[in-house]
Parts: sequence; C-alpha cells; structure tokens
Amino acid sequence: MSGQSLTDRITAAQHSVTGSAVSKTVCKATTHEIMGPKKKHLDYLIQCTNEMNVNIPQLADSLFERTTNSSWVVVFKSLITTHHLMVYGNERFIQYLASRNTLFNLSNFLDKSGLQGYDMSTFIRRYSRYLNEKAVSYRQVAFDFTKVKRGADGVMRTMNTEKLLKTVPIIQNQMDALLDFNVNSNELTNGVINAAFMLLFKDAIRLFAAYNEGIINLLEKYFDMKKNQCKEGLDIYKKFLTRMTRISEFLKVAEQVGIDRGDIPDLSQAPSSLLDALEQHLASLEGKKIKDSTAASRATTLSNAVSSLASTGLSLTKVDEREKQAALEEEQARLKALKEQRLKELAKKPHTSLTTAASPVSTSAGGIMTAPAIDIFSTPSSSNSTSKLPSDLLDLQQPTFHPSVHPMSTASQVASTWGGFDELGGLLKPTVASQNQSLPVAKLPPNKLVSDDLDSSLANLVGNLGIGNGTTKNDVNWSQPGEKKLTGGSNWQPKVAPTTAWNAATMNGMHFPQYAPPVMAYPATTPTGMIGYGIPPQMGSVPVMTQPTLIYSQPVMRPPNPFGPVSGAQIQFM
Repeated sequence: MSGQSLTDRITAAQHSVTGSAVSKTVCKATTHEIMGPKKKHLDYLIQCTNEMNVNIPQLADSLFERTTNSSWVVVFKSLITTHHLMVYGNERFIQYLASRNTLFNLSNFLDKSGLQGYDMSTFIRRYSRYLNEKAVSYRQVAFDFTKVKRGADGVMRTMNTEKLLKTVPIIQNQMDALLDFNVNSNELTNGVINAAFMLLFKDAIRLFAAYNEGIINLLEKYFDMKKNQCKEGLDIYKKFLTRMTRISEFLKVAEQVGIDRGDIPDLSQAPSSLLDALEQHLASLEGKKIKDSTAASRATTLSNAVSSLASTGLSLTKVDEREKQAALEEEQARLKALKEQRLKELAKKPHTSLTTAASPVSTSAGGIMTAPAIDIFSTPSSSNSTSKLPSDLLDLQQPTFHPSVHPMSTASQVASTWGGFDELGGLLKPTVASQNQSLPVAKLPPNKLVSDDLDSSLANLVGNLGIGNGTTKNDVNWSQPGEKKLTGGSNWQPKVAPTTAWNAATMNGMHFPQYAPPVMAYPATTPTGMIGYGIPPQMGSVPVMTQPTLIYSQPVMRPPNPFGPVSGAQIQFM
C-alpha cells in the first residue's frame, strides 16, 4: 500500500471543516502510507505542545483515537508519534500521559489483513507496553530518566540510599520493557518499524546512562549500607549485569541496520571480582564464614569497577552529545535552505515599477497617484470643476467624476427650500415668476437631455416632453438678494413697531403672490402652511423677533403635474 488512502483524505477534510488543525495534523502523521511519520507533521505537533493555548488532552485523545484503527500501519504510526512527542515535546505532554489511569490497551491487537499485519502486530503490542511503562515511570519519580542531568553532580549520582534503592528498580522495569521489543535486523523491513526502532535506540542509550550512574552510586554506598540494604543492592547489581548483556545485543542490531559506529557507545564490563567482593560483604553481615579479605583489596576492587562503569557512562555521554550536535547542524542546514528558498522566490517576483502602469493606484514622489474615474452623468465638456468627489466603485482607470455644481451651492439650494441661509449667511427669499415672465433656461447643448444637476435635468426633461397639458411651467426660483440683511431679503419690509408695544395684528396685511411649492416626495394631501412671526413684548426700547412658527392649515390636493402651479396656496404672516 502506498500513498494516502481515501479514508485518510476524508478524515483530514473532516478535521479541516471543523477547524481542528491539531487533529488534522495527527491524521496526516498517521496515514496508511507504509513509511514513518513525516518530519513536518511531527515538528508541528512538537510546536503545539509548547503553545499554552493548545489543549494537550485533546492532542493525546486524537492519538489514542487513531490507535483504535484496524490497520497496523495507522496504529504503529500513532505509537511512533506519541513516543516522539514524549521525547522531544514539551514536558506537559508526558505529564498528562502519566496522569491517566490507562494509556494504550493494545495487548490483544492483531491485524489479520495480511501476513505483514500478523508480523507487525507483535511489535505493536511490545511497543505499546514500553510506552505505558515509560509513562508509569514518570508517574512514580516525577521525571523522565532519559532527560535527567548526568555526571558527578547528576540526579542519580547524588541520590541518597533509601531513594536510590527505590528508584533503580523503576529504571530496570522500563529497561526490561524496552529490551522486550526484541527485534532482529532481518525484521526491520519497512519504514514504520524502522522509525520505531530508532526512537527505542535513542531511549536505550539515555536510559542505560541513567541506569549506569545509579549503579555507580549504589556501589559507592554499598559497603556502608545495612544488611537489608546490602541484600537489595546486591540483587540490583546482579540484574544490572544481566541487562548489560541484553543492551549489548540490542546495540549490535543497531549496528547491523546501518547506524553509524560512532553513534553506538562502548560498554565496559565491571570486573568479576567485584561481584565476589559484594557477596562476601553481605555474607559477613549475615555472620557467615568468608575468605579473609582486607579493606584495601575491597577498595581496589571497588575502584576498578567504578572506573569501568564511569568509562561506559562517558561513552554514553559522548554519543548523546554527538546526537545533539547533529540535530543542531541539521536545524541550521534547514534554516539555511529555507532562507535560500525565500531569496529565490523574491528574485523571481517582478519589480514593483513594472506593475505600476497596470495598477490603478501607484506611488509617485512619495504620494499615491489614483487614476481618475469615468463621468457617467456628463459629457466630456463638463469636466471643468473645482471639486472632485471620491468614487471607489467607479475607479476603473477612467477620468474622475467631476460634478459641475459646487457642493456648498447644492447644499444651499436644498436648505433654502425651507427658508435656509445661503453660504454667506444671508437669508434667501422666495421669488415667484409671473404668468408673462419666462423662467431662465439652463444653457445646455441642443441635444443634451441630462446635465450635471440631476434635479434640473429632470425638470428640463419633463418640460421637453410636454407634461402639464402644454401650460407654461411656473416654478419657484430661489435667488440670493444683493444686499445681506439679517431680517430677510431686499423686498421684505417689516412693520415699524409702535412706541408703546408691538401689536401682532398690524402685520396681517402682508400677502405673497401665488407660488408653486418645490417638488418634494410628500403625500398628495400635504398641508400648506402659514408662517407667523410671533413678536414678544417690547424689551426696553429695542424690539426682538423670535424664530418664525409654522402654523398648519387646511390640506391642498397636489395637481397631476408636479411641476405646475398650485392655485390657492398663500403664505401669510401673522
């Protein structure tokens, strides 16, 4: 089987839809491809363990879920990914695994899909047992033996006797679970089991280094122990000699599969005379008859044994340091390759100046030059304006839209419909064209129906179409008076106030001629109004006028022609 299966792609797509990048990466790292998990997926998961916002239980559950698959490839790669995170990931990951009551329940796993499935199922069961034991060891001692400080001031060398006698058996159990993997060189036939073996090989070196330092500490304290402690210590040392033989066989398999000889440590056996000295010391404590031996001979034997074990520990340390240096060089080479790739990508990109002509927005002399947009309301001759309005939706490398009406003038015309002020502060007056007086006509080209002013264009269009039964249009023309007065236009004269008090009734004689109301979107029965100026009593000797008040009267029906005159509409001042 080669390549990702359809099931792998569907599962990855499901995690993409749910937005779980961690679960998606776990799925990609544990596909049905008969090869080890890809480094990019493992690196991403390692980074996830270092992020505080990543849910470690969710990550672990995703891996456990993949071990329930029926394919030996998926299950084996799930165990490899878990082991990789336990070794190289943040310590939070192994802490969570140690806090769980159960981890991998694969003691009965069997893939019956083929002969290879039968063979690999055996190693899956052994491998899962080691990972369970590794997590249990962390739970018991609260640290990982493969990551402890080593040397003369290391954890195992400075441990007291009571704690040492309890800790070394834990290392022995983990070492037994590792060596029980028991693989031969001819059984390492695919990339999946090879990836698992490499992780076990590195764990074996580091674990045995801690084991070796614990034995050195035990031997240094042995002749000062009590009888029961010496009995336990002697049993631990005998088991150590047995495991040293097994670890030597494990390292031979590593050499046979192509691991560099410099990465394999040299194990030095302790002299056999040391075992005799330990047994005689225990026998002496038990009161048995032993051969006469001087303290000097025992010290010499012990010194030789410790020296042999120390050389073994030094060899293990060199291998570990060499591995770290190789990992550092690999990371540096990887960063260099990424940098070169990035420089090549930047070199392939076209220069910015080559794309300026095709871009609607370009930089010139420190500023942004935006191409003008198209004018959809006017002909090319009406582009002379002092105001330019932004038009993002119409900005398609065309001339900018230039309205011919000044914004302030337009605002003044709209505001003056209800008695507003012009742009200089003067009050605009209403002027009504008579029946015999013609209205000013906009100066437009003969064939131009739509001008820059939309309202004027609509009015001209209706007039040209002859709406209103052929009658002459009678619109209101708001004009600005020549003289600016705070009380109104030049044609408006307020009544002179009497010397005693103001009388509002004296102003009722003012009437304005008929006029047509401006075209607005109000109902047909819009009420016309009477504007009355309320005059307060005299304040001192200067009269004060208040804001005009709008008084509603009876509604007037709008004629069919919205641009025609309205009869009967009057403005009265009270």
